[in-house]
Amino acid sequence: MAKKALRVAYGETLAELGAENEKIVVLDADLSNATMTKYFKEKYPERFFNMGIAEANLMGVAAGLAHSGYIPFASTFAIFGAGRAYEIVRNAIGYTHANVKLALTHSGISVGEDGGSHQSIEDIALMREIPGMTIFVPCDAVQTARAVRAAAEISGPVYIRIARPAVETITGEDAVFEPGKALILRDGGESPDLCIVATGLLVREALAAAEALAAEGKRVSVVDIHTIKPFDGETVARLCAASRAVISAEEHSVFGGLGSAVAETLAEAGICAAFGRIGILDKFGQSGDPDELFDLYRLNAGAIIGKYRELAK
Repeated sequence: MAKKALRVAYGETLAELGAENEKIVVLDADLSNATMTKYFKEKYPERFFNMGIAEANLMGVAAGLAHSGYIPFASTFAIFGAGRAYEIVRNAIGYTHANVKLALTHSGISVGEDGGSHQSIEDIALMREIPGMTIFVPCDAVQTARAVRAAAEISGPVYIRIARPAVETITGEDAVFEPGKALILRDGGESPDLCIVATGLLVREALAAAEALAAEGKRVSVVDIHTIKPFDGETVARLCAASRAVISAEEHSVFGGLGSAVAETLAEAGICAAFGRIGILDKFGQSGDPDELFDLYRLNAGAIIGKYRELAK
């Protein structure tokens, strides 16, 4: 199956929305060729604003535009938009519940060669802490396009975490994207051996792990959490309660992201299944090929299978 970058899907969808709604405006921090907001810029230059390398100002202006009745999409790399500009995002956007869409690209360690200084591994945790912030983490180009359209319809701040690489499409054309609702990609039946709860680029790895374990006779459920917040705790609790083991999988720190949301759900529901987390283990990223980094940081199907074998003991 052909590969497509999530950021390309973002740029293309943004340009489509520009034709449908004249209230949509786009701000970028001198990275439009990388974030792919260039597609919008080419069609609607009067609604595109290059704020330069001044991310805090970018977020402040986006908040002002939102309060003036526009629907701003604010784009830059995740490390800058969620990190460098965090205080403005919190106070100017979150605190005032401004209708700003933070579409931040080059998230996680899949940025690759840019290295640890540019690899955002704590951004989901930061955005989860902001009251009223919706968080989308799409797994492929199709889901990215749907997340962008959903964000434009939501009243209030939205963070869309967009990965850099081109990846195979695993979302079917008939798959429903409902904000706040988990997608069950694989049903392990009654009393599954394992439930894998995954998000973003780790969804494909979860499916690969499930296939390999199924070949061994294991019953595995796979859940795609495209919306980290609001979190579909009801679906997760229901599936996990029926499973002997649960594993969360994400391209993010194990602290504060999907793994934390799943752990909170299990604890609050009193579910005592064996639980393990696949994610970045209290480390910074480093420069390297994305695939090699995923292997080095154990963010792959093999790591999920290995974690299951540990839990099964």
